Amino acid sequence: MNIERTTLPGIGVRHIFTTRQGRRIGIVEYQAGDRRDVVHDDPDDPDGVVSLTLTRDEANALAALLGFPELVAVQA
Repeated sequence: MNIERTTLPGIGVRHIFTTRQGRRIGIVEYQAGDRRDVVHDDPDDPDGVVSLTLTRDEANALAALLGFPELVAVQA
């Protein structure tokens, strides 16, 4: 599975992939603050996108429910 990473100048980074059913699902990580948006396309509107805003803690909880370990940022 390929995950597309797109820098959104002044906003953050978007990571997105396409499911077997052709749906595009992704995460927008904002540069500033404690915000992540889960985004996916709207099958009834080719130009529409549905989003759900989560805090970092909420995003980590969702990741845990999906079976992923918590990611911890490390300052070098």
